[in-house]
Amino acid sequence: MSDAADSGAADSGDAGWRSIPELVRGAAERYGQREAVVEGRTRVSYAELGERVERAAAACMACGVEPGDRVAVWAPNTLDWIVSALGAVTAGAVLVPLNTRFKGTEAADVLARSRTRLLFITGTFLGTSYVASLRRADVELPHLEHVVVLADGAPDEYRTWKDFLASGEGVSSAEVRARAASVTGSDPSDIVYTSGTTGRPKGAVITHEQTLRGYAIWSDLAGLREGDRYLIVNPFFHTFGYKAGVIACLMRGATMIPQPVFNVDTVLANIAAERVSVLPGPPTLHQSLLDHPLRDAHDLSALRLVVTGAAVVPLRLVERLRSELRVPTVLTAYGLSEASGIVTMCRRGDAPETIASTSGRAIPGTEVRVRAEPGAPGEVLVRGFNVMRGYFEDPAGTAAAITPDGWLRTGDVGVLDEAGNLRITDRIKDMFIVGGFNAYPAEIEQLLGLHPDVADVAVIGIPDARLGEVGKAYAVRRPASTLTADDLIAWSRREMANYKVPREVEFVTELPRNAAGKVLKTELRERGR
Repeated sequence: MSDAADSGAADSGDAGWRSIPELVRGAAERYGQREAVVEGRTRVSYAELGERVERAAAACMACGVEPGDRVAVWAPNTLDWIVSALGAVTAGAVLVPLNTRFKGTEAADVLARSRTRLLFITGTFLGTSYVASLRRADVELPHLEHVVVLADGAPDEYRTWKDFLASGEGVSSAEVRARAASVTGSDPSDIVYTSGTTGRPKGAVITHEQTLRGYAIWSDLAGLREGDRYLIVNPFFHTFGYKAGVIACLMRGATMIPQPVFNVDTVLANIAAERVSVLPGPPTLHQSLLDHPLRDAHDLSALRLVVTGAAVVPLRLVERLRSELRVPTVLTAYGLSEASGIVTMCRRGDAPETIASTSGRAIPGTEVRVRAEPGAPGEVLVRGFNVMRGYFEDPAGTAAAITPDGWLRTGDVGVLDEAGNLRITDRIKDMFIVGGFNAYPAEIEQLLGLHPDVADVAVIGIPDARLGEVGKAYAVRRPASTLTADDLIAWSRREMANYKVPREVEFVTELPRNAAGKVLKTELRERGR
């Protein structure tokens, strides 16, 4: 069994904040008139953001929200999401961010199981009325007392955002600050429900101190600084968007520029118009940016920091970000909801090969172990301050995920090198066996991604009469490419061991992904049947 602990870097997690409400108030006082959030023509300073959050907290209290109650947000990346979420947490509530890709029944299921008392919901998003979707859901919600629509109009039984805020006018600032001061670091701050790509979502319970410590470290390792302008494309319902985005910006006084939907034209326009300096996101975001035919028509010179994370980050992508866009800092990281979203991270100054082929080393205060011989793939285990308290009201699920001595079983397969860098090779469930050989799709995808005509690729295992299983690749061609399936298979035979070579290749215009950028292998398996 191979192990790696933190690299010995100073643990910067003790940043002086005991809770997220304390962080919000401290940011308002420290950064004052510096821009906190930019949303179109709306520009909100840190002082104004603090006031808005306090008003939202007062309204939550007026609605009867008590410490420990669950409050959910089902909405895309917007200023209102930030204010409503932070307002709820300031009132002592536990935030439940809902996936914007959920259908009404899926959202209602999470609301029911978390016993959410108050829900903030968007009106219409991506052509779907979330209000109508929730009302159609055939799920009993006896604990849901208030639904606030983040829009001007709302059904009679729901409230508008404006009316909700007005309801808090009778709650004084002193009362709000007293409630906020009662929140401790060991209190739960949020319940992040897993993406559900492998089954029914489970709620990982994370505390204030875990969040604050983890993202003080993230901010230090990434080099986030006051005055940075951060385009947040990663969804707020995902830890990467909320904590590496909103929470990290509050810590450092960076400007948040939320973008509700990933659209490469909008990203390019935002980077140029707002002089964006920080752009985390999945590799596909950066790949589409680099390949856009009108990229050179936009001034992207302010970009200085890119953080990405996935099983496959092509070395060519890292090199192009550095050479073509002249981004001085490109880093990769690995995390999961059950570990506060952060486990390992590259360091500034790491070689491009390390950044592309690994997710870096354990962050301070954590240990990473691979259940295999050194240098061999095995299940990744994590232990440290970042491991969740458990799954919400699911002792059996918690016991299956966390060993008695505190190791979190991630379900990911990885390899640790001699320097302690972790390379994620796959999910345990994604591995398939070809004639007795273990084949890891992420490893094969990384190799296929080296082909100059392949823009994106995903591999699954499919049944085979002779070998048991073989690989099938779903590939996206680069523009103007005439690459054929036979061409790619022949190329693969020259570049990888025979058992790794896909026996089938299907070209698609794009891969199915969830809102967090993960490829939906379940959809591909359905197609491959």
